[in-house]
Amino acid sequence: MQQSAVPELAHTHTRPIHWLATATALAGVVALSSILQPDAATAAQAAGPNSKTAPVTATAPDPADADFPIECGPVKAIVVKKASGDLDGDGKPETVAVVHCDAPMGTPPDGVYVLTTAADTHKPRVVATLVDPKDRNTVSDLAVQDRAVRATLLGYSSTDVPSCCPDVKDSAKWQWNNGAFIRSKPSEARSV
Repeated sequence: MQQSAVPELAHTHTRPIHWLATATALAGVVALSSILQPDAATAAQAAGPNSKTAPVTATAPDPADADFPIECGPVKAIVVKKASGDLDGDGKPETVAVVHCDAPMGTPPDGVYVLTTAADTHKPRVVATLVDPKDRNTVSDLAVQDRAVRATLLGYSSTDVPSCCPDVKDSAKWQWNNGAFIRSKPSEARSV
Protein backbone atom coordinates (compact mmCIF):
# COMPACT_ATOMS: atom_id res chain seq x y z
CA MET A 1 0.00 0.00 0.00
CA GLN A 2 1.37 3.35 -1.00
CA GLN A 3 1.25 6.35 1.35
CA SER A 4 -0.46 9.56 0.27
CA ALA A 5 1.77 12.48 -0.62
CA VAL A 6 -0.56 14.87 1.22
CA PRO A 7 -0.60 14.56 5.00
CA GLU A 8 -3.91 13.86 6.64
CA LEU A 9 -5.63 17.10 7.59
CA ALA A 10 -7.23 17.41 11.00
CA HIS A 11 -10.27 19.35 9.77
CA THR A 12 -11.40 16.62 7.38
CA HIS A 13 -12.81 14.58 10.26
CA THR A 14 -16.18 15.76 11.54
CA ARG A 15 -16.65 16.05 15.25
CA PRO A 16 -19.75 16.84 17.31
CA ILE A 17 -18.71 20.49 17.57
CA HIS A 18 -18.88 20.81 13.76
CA TRP A 19 -22.45 19.49 13.70
CA LEU A 20 -23.42 21.82 16.53
CA ALA A 21 -21.97 24.83 14.69
CA THR A 22 -23.80 23.87 11.48
CA ALA A 23 -27.13 23.39 13.31
CA THR A 24 -26.73 26.75 15.09
CA ALA A 25 -25.99 28.55 11.82
CA LEU A 26 -28.97 26.91 10.11
CA ALA A 27 -31.29 27.84 12.99
CA GLY A 28 -30.05 31.43 12.75
CA VAL A 29 -30.81 31.59 9.03
CA VAL A 30 -34.32 30.17 9.53
CA ALA A 31 -35.06 32.59 12.38
CA LEU A 32 -33.79 35.56 10.38
CA SER A 33 -35.80 34.57 7.29
CA SER A 34 -39.01 34.41 9.32
CA ILE A 35 -38.44 37.97 10.55
CA LEU A 36 -37.43 39.50 7.22
CA GLN A 37 -40.32 38.92 4.78
CA PRO A 38 -40.90 40.62 1.41
CA ASP A 39 -44.05 42.65 0.80
CA ALA A 40 -47.12 40.70 -0.27
CA ALA A 41 -47.51 40.27 -4.03
CA THR A 42 -50.58 41.69 -5.74
CA ALA A 43 -51.95 41.14 -9.21
CA ALA A 44 -53.29 44.69 -9.55
CA GLN A 45 -51.04 47.33 -11.02
CA ALA A 46 -50.74 50.69 -9.34
CA ALA A 47 -52.55 53.52 -11.09
CA GLY A 48 -50.12 55.60 -13.11
CA PRO A 49 -50.31 59.30 -13.99
CA ASN A 50 -52.16 58.55 -17.26
CA SER A 51 -54.65 56.18 -15.64
CA LYS A 52 -58.29 57.17 -15.88
CA THR A 53 -59.59 54.60 -13.37
CA ALA A 54 -58.26 53.05 -10.20
CA PRO A 55 -57.43 49.33 -10.32
CA VAL A 56 -60.07 46.86 -9.17
CA THR A 57 -59.03 45.39 -5.83
CA ALA A 58 -62.29 43.71 -4.83
CA THR A 59 -62.26 39.94 -4.53
CA ALA A 60 -64.83 37.70 -6.14
CA PRO A 61 -67.37 36.01 -3.84
CA ASP A 62 -66.36 32.55 -2.64
CA PRO A 63 -69.07 30.02 -3.56
CA ALA A 64 -68.02 27.80 -0.64
CA ASP A 65 -69.64 30.35 1.70
CA ALA A 66 -72.94 30.71 -0.22
CA ASP A 67 -76.37 29.17 0.36
CA PHE A 68 -77.72 27.89 -2.96
CA PRO A 69 -81.42 27.40 -3.74
CA ILE A 70 -81.06 23.70 -4.49
CA GLU A 71 -82.80 20.84 -2.67
CA CYS A 72 -80.48 17.89 -2.07
CA GLY A 73 -82.25 15.92 0.64
CA PRO A 74 -79.77 14.00 2.82
CA VAL A 75 -76.71 14.84 0.69
CA LYS A 76 -75.04 18.22 0.42
CA ALA A 77 -74.73 20.60 -2.52
CA ILE A 78 -71.24 20.88 -4.00
CA VAL A 79 -69.66 23.46 -6.30
CA VAL A 80 -68.19 21.66 -9.32
CA LYS A 81 -67.14 24.64 -11.48
CA LYS A 82 -66.74 28.36 -10.97
CA ALA A 83 -65.67 31.43 -12.93
CA SER A 84 -65.40 35.07 -11.90
CA GLY A 85 -65.49 38.45 -13.58
CA ASP A 86 -67.25 41.83 -13.55
CA LEU A 87 -70.54 41.00 -15.25
CA ASP A 88 -72.49 44.22 -14.59
CA GLY A 89 -69.72 46.81 -15.05
CA ASP A 90 -69.71 48.10 -11.47
CA GLY A 91 -66.01 47.36 -10.92
CA LYS A 92 -66.71 44.50 -8.50
CA PRO A 93 -66.36 40.89 -9.66
CA GLU A 94 -69.19 38.39 -9.50
CA THR A 95 -68.80 34.62 -9.35
CA VAL A 96 -70.73 32.13 -11.48
CA ALA A 97 -70.99 28.72 -9.81
CA VAL A 98 -72.10 25.35 -11.16
CA VAL A 99 -73.66 23.38 -8.31
CA HIS A 100 -75.24 19.95 -7.99
CA CYS A 101 -76.16 17.49 -5.27
CA ASP A 102 -73.39 15.14 -4.18
CA ALA A 103 -75.30 12.06 -5.30
CA PRO A 104 -73.57 8.71 -4.75
CA MET A 105 -74.80 7.39 -8.13
CA GLY A 106 -75.91 8.74 -11.48
CA THR A 107 -75.41 12.17 -13.01
CA PRO A 108 -77.16 14.79 -10.89
CA PRO A 109 -78.42 17.86 -12.79
CA ASP A 110 -76.52 21.13 -12.40
CA GLY A 111 -77.72 24.55 -11.35
CA VAL A 112 -75.85 27.66 -12.52
CA TYR A 113 -75.96 30.60 -10.11
CA VAL A 114 -74.54 34.14 -10.12
CA LEU A 115 -73.13 35.33 -6.80
CA THR A 116 -72.35 38.81 -5.55
CA THR A 117 -71.17 40.00 -2.15
CA ALA A 118 -73.86 41.41 0.14
CA ALA A 119 -73.01 44.98 1.13
CA ASP A 120 -74.15 44.61 4.75
CA THR A 121 -72.77 41.16 5.67
CA HIS A 122 -70.04 40.73 3.02
CA LYS A 123 -71.34 37.17 2.58
CA PRO A 124 -71.87 35.78 -0.94
CA ARG A 125 -75.50 35.73 -2.04
CA VAL A 126 -77.26 34.34 -5.09
CA VAL A 127 -78.62 37.10 -7.33
CA ALA A 128 -79.60 35.05 -10.37
CA THR A 129 -80.28 31.48 -11.47
CA LEU A 130 -79.14 30.92 -15.04
CA VAL A 131 -79.82 27.18 -15.20
CA ASP A 132 -82.34 25.53 -12.87
CA PRO A 133 -81.55 21.94 -11.80
CA LYS A 134 -85.16 21.06 -12.67
CA ASP A 135 -84.19 21.47 -16.35
CA ARG A 136 -82.00 18.32 -16.04
CA ASN A 137 -78.92 19.90 -17.67
CA THR A 138 -75.28 19.18 -16.96
CA VAL A 139 -72.66 21.89 -17.56
CA SER A 140 -69.54 20.68 -19.36
CA ASP A 141 -67.82 24.07 -19.89
CA LEU A 142 -68.13 27.40 -18.07
CA ALA A 143 -66.38 30.73 -18.68
CA VAL A 144 -66.79 34.43 -17.93
CA GLN A 145 -65.55 36.44 -20.87
CA ASP A 146 -66.27 39.97 -22.14
CA ARG A 147 -68.79 40.55 -19.31
CA ALA A 148 -70.80 37.49 -20.41
CA VAL A 149 -71.31 34.00 -19.03
CA ARG A 150 -70.77 31.21 -21.55
CA ALA A 151 -71.59 27.57 -20.93
CA THR A 152 -71.99 24.30 -22.78
CA LEU A 153 -75.07 22.44 -21.57
CA LEU A 154 -75.67 18.73 -21.97
CA GLY A 155 -79.31 17.66 -21.81
CA TYR A 156 -81.87 15.14 -22.91
CA SER A 157 -84.18 14.97 -25.90
CA SER A 158 -86.90 13.23 -23.87
CA THR A 159 -87.63 11.84 -20.41
CA ASP A 160 -86.95 8.35 -21.82
CA VAL A 161 -83.21 9.08 -22.17
CA PRO A 162 -81.33 7.74 -19.11
CA SER A 163 -79.70 10.39 -16.93
CA CYS A 164 -76.30 8.77 -17.45
CA CYS A 165 -76.23 9.56 -21.13
CA PRO A 166 -77.23 13.08 -22.26
CA ASP A 167 -77.97 13.19 -25.98
CA VAL A 168 -78.35 16.95 -26.61
CA LYS A 169 -75.55 19.57 -26.58
CA ASP A 170 -76.37 23.28 -26.36
CA SER A 171 -74.26 26.46 -26.19
CA ALA A 172 -75.57 29.24 -24.00
CA LYS A 173 -74.56 32.85 -23.38
CA TRP A 174 -75.98 35.21 -20.75
CA GLN A 175 -75.27 38.93 -20.48
CA TRP A 176 -76.38 41.57 -17.98
CA ASN A 177 -78.87 43.90 -19.69
CA ASN A 178 -81.29 46.37 -18.05
CA GLY A 179 -81.10 44.76 -14.61
CA ALA A 180 -81.34 41.10 -15.64
CA PHE A 181 -79.29 38.33 -17.23
CA ILE A 182 -80.57 37.79 -20.76
CA ARG A 183 -79.80 34.64 -22.70
CA SER A 184 -78.62 36.29 -25.88
CA LYS A 185 -77.63 33.21 -27.82
CA PRO A 186 -80.73 31.21 -28.72
CA SER A 187 -80.75 27.51 -28.15
CA GLU A 188 -78.85 25.69 -30.84
CA ALA A 189 -79.50 22.22 -29.53
CA ARG A 190 -77.93 19.41 -31.47
CA SER A 191 -77.61 15.70 -30.85
CA VAL A 192 -74.39 14.41 -29.38
